[in-house]
Amino acid sequence: MLINPNPAIVDGAWVKDYEKLYKESVAHPEAFWENIARELYWFKPWKKTLDWNFPYARWFVEGQTNIAYNALERFMKTPIADKQALIWVGQDMTERMFTYRQLNEEVNRFANGLKSLGVRKGDKITIYLPRIPEQFIAMLACLKIGAIHSVVYSGFSAEALKNRLEDAQAKILICSDGYPYGKKFIESKKTVDEVVKDLPKVEKVIVVKRGTGQVNMQAERDLWWHELVAKQDNVCSSAIMEATDPAFILYTSGSTGKPKGVLHAHGGYMVGIYATLKYVFDIKESDIFWSTADAGWITGHSYIIYGPLLNGVTTFVYEGTPDFPDIEIWWKLIDKYKITKFYTAPTAIRALMKFGEDHLKKYDLSSLKILGSVGEPINPEAWMWFFKNIGREKIPIMDTWWQTETGMFMITPIPSLGLKPGSACKPFFGVEAAVVNDHGEEVPANTQGYLIIKKPWPGMLLDVYNNPTRYKETYFEKIPNVYFSGDSAKIDSDGYFWIVGRNDDVIKVSGHRLGSAELESAFVANPKVAEAAVIGKPHEVKGESIKAFIILKHGVAPSDDLKKELVVQVRLQIGPIATPDEIDFVEKLPKTRSGKIMRRVLKAQELGLPVGDTSTLDD
Repeated sequence: MLINPNPAIVDGAWVKDYEKLYKESVAHPEAFWENIARELYWFKPWKKTLDWNFPYARWFVEGQTNIAYNALERFMKTPIADKQALIWVGQDMTERMFTYRQLNEEVNRFANGLKSLGVRKGDKITIYLPRIPEQFIAMLACLKIGAIHSVVYSGFSAEALKNRLEDAQAKILICSDGYPYGKKFIESKKTVDEVVKDLPKVEKVIVVKRGTGQVNMQAERDLWWHELVAKQDNVCSSAIMEATDPAFILYTSGSTGKPKGVLHAHGGYMVGIYATLKYVFDIKESDIFWSTADAGWITGHSYIIYGPLLNGVTTFVYEGTPDFPDIEIWWKLIDKYKITKFYTAPTAIRALMKFGEDHLKKYDLSSLKILGSVGEPINPEAWMWFFKNIGREKIPIMDTWWQTETGMFMITPIPSLGLKPGSACKPFFGVEAAVVNDHGEEVPANTQGYLIIKKPWPGMLLDVYNNPTRYKETYFEKIPNVYFSGDSAKIDSDGYFWIVGRNDDVIKVSGHRLGSAELESAFVANPKVAEAAVIGKPHEVKGESIKAFIILKHGVAPSDDLKKELVVQVRLQIGPIATPDEIDFVEKLPKTRSGKIMRRVLKAQELGLPVGDTSTLDD
């Protein structure tokens, strides 16, 4: 099924002829990206657009720039300075609004505060904040002075936070005293106190008051955000950064227990997210862009904060969940704040579908011009529901495929392309994608294989922090001379890409990546558990649900109480997002002769699929 583009939208779109521009962009990718880079500000122009020394790409070599400068400071002498940069709505409906000028001043104050604490270029700062303006101000302030931020999702547990703090060797941690989350209040400062007592490298903890402020503050180490910024000047010059300097580390789950620190640079990443948001969501100056993600994930980095601000538009943020205080909150906010571009996850769409369509008739939603989907493949039923009920069958859905590691949209529609519900459409300009077999040979149309990218692109990761071996092994050694995405896909006879899902041991729950090994080690940490294997199962709302197979230690009897104990343990170790849906106590697990648990065999048996080659199995 092909849904033709809306002529009224195509008429005003940046790109009217996808095929023509795509052919030009892959024939001359460096020229294509150079032209876009010139729309941004550079303290010093680059001497070489791309230095490709497999498997490392360095973009805009010897160029000097700064993402924070381009997001705020470059607009200060233009009319954009006095337009809304950020509209924030708390879950109690309190509003905080910042023009570009006001946001720039807040960022400068906090940047000066960091400097007063001895933060210098290259220092690592961990940000463990909920979805509040200070989260974005802290991110921008770090980049402004050349510090490297590492945002940790505020729903992660003490153990998950500790792992990421230790790996980054962070000097400063920024958190809140606590925050409302639906009907609960999350006491995040208590989590931080538990973690930081064992980490002498963390010199200071900066606390944002989002709750009552009734928390333990350790003398010399802890300080309040509001007290720190009150003493600071609102002028701060941006650090001149090499385009290839690291901007941030973002941890993402892999198929081994330890999360990977994905490292992104100032120059290439900036150009990639600026261009992709502009062309895919057809960004115009009057837009109010709402991505419902959290800055604890890459979507929040690229398309809540940096992408919209680089394009000079208003970014909208709602603190609460899609069903709090009720299931109509999103539609109320879209109508009230006249949201024009709305970007959300299939999980949320599927959750809201359960409540039917009647309540939607109350809402006008006519401000919307483009919808988007992110985090996992969207099934055709959810796509059609979104298109009919939110888009009123007039608005295209930009179903984007990309990753923490790619930094930017890679396979995506643009508004002038025909759409197929459930397909991520075609590669973005300058991106050469293919689907191949184990030998790296392209497979015929409609055949499932590995999704790879053939050539470097500006938003790609610089490296895995402190682990170049893992960078090479994970992304560049499975299939020689290309980037291995870890996803499976098919390309149909019209050249449209269909993403099938992960082909490694990563489970995607509600768009959040969780490594099987990280989950298993949380189970095995219980003294009653001998071994654990975890798989993801298809789930109509969350995308995948978590099922665990547990071998208990000798003499331990299985029980429902023990299941509950294990659920609590996993939630404490990783966070509520990792709550297992099913736990089975078993006598043995399928293993190779070398002792590796064959999760694919468990998954095939669970789903009633062919088990495949079992020649390497011990039993």
